[in-house]
Amino acid sequence: MAAASAKRIDIHHHFFAPEYLAAIGAQAQRPEVKGWSLQATFEEMDKNGVATAMLSLSPPGIHRGDRAATKTLARAVNEHAKRLREAHPDRFGHFASVPMPNMDDALAEIAYALDVLKADGVQLMTSYRDKWLGDPDFAPLFAELNKRRALVFVHPLLPDCCAGALNWIPPAMMEFTHDTNRTVASLLFTGTLTRHPDIRWVFCHAGAAVPILAGRWVTTHAERMFKEQIPNGVDAELKKLHYDIALASNKPALAALFTYVPVSQVLLGSDYPFGLTEPGLRALDQFGLSPADLDAIHRGNAQRLIPRLKG
Repeated sequence: MAAASAKRIDIHHHFFAPEYLAAIGAQAQRPEVKGWSLQATFEEMDKNGVATAMLSLSPPGIHRGDRAATKTLARAVNEHAKRLREAHPDRFGHFASVPMPNMDDALAEIAYALDVLKADGVQLMTSYRDKWLGDPDFAPLFAELNKRRALVFVHPLLPDCCAGALNWIPPAMMEFTHDTNRTVASLLFTGTLTRHPDIRWVFCHAGAAVPILAGRWVTTHAERMFKEQIPNGVDAELKKLHYDIALASNKPALAALFTYVPVSQVLLGSDYPFGLTEPGLRALDQFGLSPADLDAIHRGNAQRLIPRLKG
């Protein structure tokens, strides 16, 4: 399978800076995290024909509750990613972490990460202190990202509101996907997507339930109730978003995604080390896509979003 499509790009690939491992406590003891290394990363990439992995943080993210600690951790992980990219320029890209929810700190780190460190984009989590991305408090952030035509990678996590709900089920099995649904809904129904058309969004895991919820939102009169916020309609906004296929390597999930959005909006993602690349490649092969469509998902769509990867 690796020989069939060289130079694949994994848009959803995690890394673990020492400072991040020190900050995330018990999560650092998870087998996948303890087993992470650069050698293992390259082995995973090479056996699946992945030329470049776009580095981002796994949950819980850098928000630690303390403003100063969050700023310090953001700078540390972004500097660490820069060193990895400099050491392996053909193998890594990077989505910079942002010290949310403070807007002054977030805007300062975006400027530093994009202008000085030359990060390829910005990583946001789906929620911060039970505020989802469409919250009005975050308006300055999206105004700046829109001005920059930034690429924004959004990763889910376990929100404070639901940490106690069904807490015997690992959050990656349920709450992570639900938080993607919540944050996309918040961006849509507050008009954030409409007001900031130049932000290029990537959401994880085949969009969670968004491809299915879109029809429900239309049927339940969202376009009438939120006419001012979504004057172009639900589909016009949600079909412009990009979605990776990490942990969505099954036919029902892919069927929902490909039924809703064009191939141009779909990206290869692994969620490594919590997921692997091969199941997604196999599922795409079995779905019956054309070679041209597969090439677009494997690399072409990512190259359009990150032109430097065309080299």
